[in-house]
Amino acid sequence: MTMARDIMHEGAQWIPRTETLDRAAQLMLRLDVGSLPVADPNERLCGIITDRDIVTKCVALGHDPAKVTAGDLCEGTPRWIDAEADIGDVLQEMREHRIRRLPVIDHKRLVGMISEADLARHLSDEQIAAFAESVYAASR
Repeated sequence: MTMARDIMHEGAQWIPRTETLDRAAQLMLRLDVGSLPVADPNERLCGIITDRDIVTKCVALGHDPAKVTAGDLCEGTPRWIDAEADIGDVLQEMREHRIRRLPVIDHKRLVGMISEADLARHLSDEQIAAFAESVYAASR
């Protein structure tokens, strides 16, 4: 049985909700990622921000990314998956919520992220096609 732990990208890092977006962008650049999980002071997931969020919800609106925090951009209930979850549960979570990145949690700690690229490396062409159709087709 393939689990979330088996397909995740290890080494994901939190960013505190109080961190500014310019610092978030610098960390994304250094880690070569397009998203960061956002944590509260108790290191609990409170959201995810993406490079696109920084551009469309801050810069494009004329806000200063040195003054806007990661927590300011977090919206809704953050989604995550347990490291021991089956790949079917991973796909269901991502399809149901139409998300492209999923934090992986083990014993209340962030241990990795699952992205579309991770899925592509571990699923059959048919599974990838079904995932893409369910996530993208409905978003038109």
